[in-house]
Amino acid sequence: MGVNVPDSLKYTKTHEWVRIGDNSRAKVGITDFAQHEITDIVHIELPEIGKQIKKGQPVAVIESVKSAFDIYAPLSGKIISANDSTLEIPEIVNKSPYGDGYLFTIEFDDEKEIEKLLSADDYKKLI
Repeated sequence: MGVNVPDSLKYTKTHEWVRIGDNSRAKVGITDFAQHEITDIVHIELPEIGKQIKKGQPVAVIESVKSAFDIYAPLSGKIISANDSTLEIPEIVNKSPYGDGYLFTIEFDDEKEIEKLLSADDYKKLI
């Protein structure tokens, strides 16, 4: 299976990706590897906007025809937006995990947490 792991992103051991942006903001989604493992995504529960989250805590759920999977916060902070198009078209996460299929945006509290995320090379070794 050819898995896409963009070098520009950071990763978690639980298969979330993080795109660090401006103003202490980061987009979050699941990796190409994760969407291949989950297969046919049929339902997504996104976190509530404004919710304070802690790194490592479950913040969203992705359901496939087989099972449900928790999505964990890669960074601590506040949810500032959720990608509602994934609620209407959950399979977009299978088709575009790093683009239109992102899940939510965090305004993160601590830049030091970024250093604990995996690089693309480290994530490739993990999978």
